[in-house]
Amino acid sequence: MGARETALNVLIACRKEAGWSNGILKEYISRDRLDRREAALATRLSYGVMQNRIKLDHYLSQLLTGKLKDLHPAIRDILHLGLYQLYEMDRIPQSAAVNESVTLAKKYCKKQRNASGLVNGVLRNAVRTLGQLKAPSGWEAIYSHPQKLIDMLLPYVGKQRMEAMLKANNEVPPTVVQVNALRTTAAELTAILEAEGVGVAPHGWLENCLVLSGTGSLEQLESFQKGLFYVQDAAAKLSVLCAGIQPGDKVLDCCAAPGGKSFGAAMCGAGRIQSCDIHAHKIPLIQKGAERLGLDFLEACQQDASQPNVQWVGEMDVVIADVPCSGYGIIRKKPDIRYKDPDTMLELPRLQLEILKNQANYVKPGGTLLYSTCTLVQAENEGVVEAFLQSNPDFYREPLPLPANFPENTSGMLALVPGEYDTDGFFICRLRRKSS
Repeated sequence: MGARETALNVLIACRKEAGWSNGILKEYISRDRLDRREAALATRLSYGVMQNRIKLDHYLSQLLTGKLKDLHPAIRDILHLGLYQLYEMDRIPQSAAVNESVTLAKKYCKKQRNASGLVNGVLRNAVRTLGQLKAPSGWEAIYSHPQKLIDMLLPYVGKQRMEAMLKANNEVPPTVVQVNALRTTAAELTAILEAEGVGVAPHGWLENCLVLSGTGSLEQLESFQKGLFYVQDAAAKLSVLCAGIQPGDKVLDCCAAPGGKSFGAAMCGAGRIQSCDIHAHKIPLIQKGAERLGLDFLEACQQDASQPNVQWVGEMDVVIADVPCSGYGIIRKKPDIRYKDPDTMLELPRLQLEILKNQANYVKPGGTLLYSTCTLVQAENEGVVEAFLQSNPDFYREPLPLPANFPENTSGMLALVPGEYDTDGFFICRLRRKSS
């Protein structure tokens, strides 16, 4: 099975199963046993189609003799794959883009009358008219973000930053890793990775953070297997640093899977880490990661973050509440999030506030409660914080300790927008419990 067929299966699975593209892609690349080169192409194709679906439909509607809505979903997926190769990839021969798409139509659309002929005709028409079709206009069509989503995010992000964010959402996300400072240094790890054939560059503003290229499968690298680094975006690591964890602190990470913030807390010198998640099947992921990194002071367990645990009340120096959210800050890593109906996310602030209130009970007097999300929605960010403070007067917002290239923070809150600091979209708030 080749990269194009794997990419098609990913698109079909995302459409039918409503699963997240990054997890499905990883599963299918492993299932189909793609080599490094084919895996890279399958990733580019599946992500590229999802990142450009509205724009591709704009062109497809001009190439069809019939109506776009009448296309069988699988045929539409195949045409998207073919058009993406023709319009967005300059190293794919036009003949390969057309012929491979026709082959997929013959295999996957056997019950559809003349599917292969339709695919062949549309894509050959696309080749003939290359550069002649009406170009898309407006942010929705140019950047393939539904207008409903744009309208929702615009007041929060602001017009000046909005287009840069939409553009960044469609770029290939960098592979960002954090150095396991308990085992190595950034300089030592850089040398090791380069010896493994990996491109390495220091992150622009975050210490012990590296940006990798040409990795292939990270899990196959000896340096990964030896636990010399873990994968985590700079925004997520910054949120942990903003918690101000001190050596020996007892830390609770209440929505932890797959464990990145717990691992980040370990790098900050935490003495004991309680790492929890509501899903039992995700606990082994945290445990496996901690074992690989050598974090024997981390304990993982199943726990609903919204439900009380009397054993933890008043016991924690730091509680990290990176709560479930709409995820609109990580569209570049999960491009299909943009097509989820925002109305299905309306109940999230209620759950987020419930979690934050419950986690506050575990913070010692004088301790820290860190609230974070990977979204850019006011109701899920500042809205939750302000609602929490209204009913919890023993907590207050505390200024964030940020790197030198950030403006001074006095509000205790920070929203990171893609396209601005080369990070995921993220919200961070640091809350302090009064000592008495």
